[in-house]
Parts: sequence; C-alpha cells; structure tokens
Amino acid sequence: MPNDEQVHLAAEGFRLLADPTRIKILWALLQGESSVACLADLVGAAPTAVSQHLAKLRLAGLVRGRREGTFVYYSAADVHVQALLAEALFHADHTDRDLPDHPRGDLLPHTRPTAHPAS
Repeated sequence: MPNDEQVHLAAEGFRLLADPTRIKILWALLQGESSVACLADLVGAAPTAVSQHLAKLRLAGLVRGRREGTFVYYSAADVHVQALLAEALFHADHTDRDLPDHPRGDLLPHTRPTAHPAS
C-alpha cells in the first residue's frame, strides 16, 4: 500500500491533468522544450492562460523550466510524466475505438521495447 504522501501527490497530479489544455501542453512538451508563446500557438490558448497552466504543472513537479536570458523554456519533468500521459491517451484511444484490453501480463504494452532480452 502506498503511504499517505504518495497517494496525496498522485491524486494532485491526476487533478492537475484533468484539464484538456494541460494535456495538450504536456503532449507538446514531450516533443521537446518550448516557450510559453510557442505553446500558446500549439494549443490554441492565450499566452497568459498557458503561463498559468505551466505554473501549476511546475508546482506539481510535472514540468520544469530553464531560463535563458528573459525567456523560460519548459519541458516535461521526467520520463514518468511521459509514461503517465502516454498511457492515459492510449487508454482513451482504446475506450474511444472500443479496442480489446491487452493481455494481463503485458502491463505496459506501449512503453516496452519490442525485442526481448535473452533469458
């Protein structure tokens, strides 16, 4: 059983991901680091709104910023964010297209390498 702090942090992360604009922002950041202005164009939102979303995602540890002069370039915090978002979107795709579930032993079918190591 996870401890209370882990449960709280996971719930907070899910709460912050429960917004379509934030999901689009994270998806864009998984393609590479980006500025607020570029993200605003990509997700179709005002730069001020994107900046507010990024501030919340940053506080939750889902994104990080790198300052270069007067600009801040954002990126996804780590590979865990990538896996979390990818699985959520794969799940949505399976639900949307009524695809069958994966075999029980294949827990991370979209992130495992295709080649199996020799036993």
